[in-house]
Amino acid sequence: MKEIKKAIFPIAGLATRFLPFSKAVSKELIPLVDKPLIHYNVEEALLSGIKQIEFIARPKQKDFLNYFKKDPLLEKLLEEKNKKEELKSLKEVEGFLKDISFSVSSQKKASGDANAIFQARKFINKEPCGVFFCDDIVKSEEPCFSQLIEVFKTCNRPVLALMQMPEERLSSYGTVSVEKIANSFYKIKKVVQKPKLGEAPSNLAIIGRMILTPDVFEFIASDKKMIENDCSIAQVLGRMAEEGRPVYGYEIKGEWLECGNKKLWLESFVSLLLDDPEFGPGIRKKIKEMKI
Repeated sequence: MKEIKKAIFPIAGLATRFLPFSKAVSKELIPLVDKPLIHYNVEEALLSGIKQIEFIARPKQKDFLNYFKKDPLLEKLLEEKNKKEELKSLKEVEGFLKDISFSVSSQKKASGDANAIFQARKFINKEPCGVFFCDDIVKSEEPCFSQLIEVFKTCNRPVLALMQMPEERLSSYGTVSVEKIANSFYKIKKVVQKPKLGEAPSNLAIIGRMILTPDVFEFIASDKKMIENDCSIAQVLGRMAEEGRPVYGYEIKGEWLECGNKKLWLESFVSLLLDDPEFGPGIRKKIKEMKI
């Protein structure tokens, strides 16, 4: 069994839910407290042992790379002004490039995330890989993706990250029909996208982390409709499961901070802000003073 050292970051979406902000800046650069969404995801990948990341971006979409690049002029300015803390934080971000290599492929037409992920087939080179969707952040003691890797070691098959959700919210997510194998570990039988209220096959929703095996790319290539139509990778894995190809799910331990739209992002921002050891105490004090 090969170790998982590669990950795909599909970031080519137009992020229309974040307009007008996303007209000028990639959604992945939207801040969550004092770091952009992409920072949390790359950091999680690094902590999980990932060594190579391929971003699937829109043509000419390059702003996300600037966040990680070294900026000698800015560093010199900070040194001259004796901005030690600011310089330290800058170098920490640049340090990601010492441990992870980045590459970029282009999704020329918005055709769903299965199409985007398929663009990375040469990068994967018949190896298992991770997939990170940057609008999902998981706050946990053990990195979310590390949890999936441990499960993958036991099954060597695709694994979806899952989390229980209240019934009234399941209509907003991809949900799964499952067969329980062990505590928090399931065999996927079917994927249902955004089921109507009361029709979800379980209370388990799919979150933006997964492990794919090389045969997933072969399966996508076998049907042009999955490449050309607005098909999600969760739907692809659901079809594989229905055809009898083993696909598994694991119920992640941690707090899911969703950032898929403005409301969810703001709720996650406030939650993380109040728990932040540096900023949280001052914000809580300010709220008390405002008598909210």
